[in-house]
Amino acid sequence: MHFKLKEAIEVLERTPRTLEFFLSGLSDGWLHCNEGTGTWNVHEVIEHLIEGEKNNWMPRLTFILQEGESKPFPSFDRYSHLNQKTETTIEHNLLEFKTLREQNLTALKEQLHPEIHLERTGSHPALGVVKVKELIATWAVHDLTHIAQIVRVMAKRYGSDVGPWSAYLGILK
Repeated sequence: MHFKLKEAIEVLERTPRTLEFFLSGLSDGWLHCNEGTGTWNVHEVIEHLIEGEKNNWMPRLTFILQEGESKPFPSFDRYSHLNQKTETTIEHNLLEFKTLREQNLTALKEQLHPEIHLERTGSHPALGVVKVKELIATWAVHDLTHIAQIVRVMAKRYGSDVGPWSAYLGILK
């Protein structure tokens, strides 16, 4: 096991700034491309991250700390952001994500006592018993997953334009 709360927080703190720096000011072509039917574009990924900040990570952590395994914590609809089509700019969404993340990390640091709570367990509605440290590790890896997804989707936008160099570009495979 490699989990260290401090390291997870390092990733969680950097994700909003990384995305803000990388995505702010980009043309719509970069922000609205996807990998085909049923896949998400950059805007949708950011909306999903916002939804997670509102209804997933900290609400689940709070639930585990209050309820333990006595009852499963509420399900999280990973696709709910797709039903809430908004016409906001990427900069607006990135600011909202950054603000929510800062609030959540402040709450995490206030609520969580690592020496007491990391091994606490709760009941996931589909996975069964989960630990607080697994939830936080998943939160950090979830960020990394979506950063990789954003980069992959954007790279594939030029997939056919790179010509024979595609043989050297693993991200296009």
